[in-house]
Amino acid sequence: MKRICAVSMLLIVVASPVFGQKKEQERVENAGRVMQEIMNIPDDIPQSVIDKADCVVVLPSVMKFAIGFGGSYGRGVMTCRSGEDFKGPWGAPTMMALEGGSFGLQLGGQATDFVLLLMSPRSARSILASKVKLGGDISAAAGPVGRSVSAETDVTLRAEILSYSRARGLYAGISLSGSTLRPDHAANKKLYGENISARDVVLNNEVAAPAAAKLLLDELNRRSPTNKSNS
Repeated sequence: MKRICAVSMLLIVVASPVFGQKKEQERVENAGRVMQEIMNIPDDIPQSVIDKADCVVVLPSVMKFAIGFGGSYGRGVMTCRSGEDFKGPWGAPTMMALEGGSFGLQLGGQATDFVLLLMSPRSARSILASKVKLGGDISAAAGPVGRSVSAETDVTLRAEILSYSRARGLYAGISLSGSTLRPDHAANKKLYGENISARDVVLNNEVAAPAAAKLLLDELNRRSPTNKSNS
């Protein structure tokens, strides 16, 4: 009996990292599907906006919960254009976590997909370094929708982060002010099989993008291959 228990424990120890890696790979794959579906919506993120984004954060199926005044929690991925100036192709993703109070999930317990566009190198580097408060440490606003929106004239584009949501088939810009966004170091370890910082993944190119990120990166490189911002 003791031998059986020992073997069972050994199998659990061996299987746990594999299971954790698979879970994070599925999260990356889901992020790719969300990005593809949102980009295929007729009145989606304006091309002039996505073309000026340095990084994209995709958080599939963020859930709202009720503890006291309510709150939300979600995990997802962040990918940036490569190079110190964020002018190269979209690169390997780093895992991220979104946490906050009641920031606008108006659809009951419905899971909501979020897409955040980082519009400045400062916002990207700040988030890669530590936890930031949206609307506090970094300016944030609901992103404009519709292909005809001009990135030069829309006042919301002064924000460093533009956020979008999709739930029950409804797609819109949404404010996430008051919530926090941070690197998910534990998830990065599971995904890449080693302790590696978000900064090393994105800015220092120390790991190759996993196969699970193919859809996400292909979609972004196809839809917005060139960074047209002035930064």
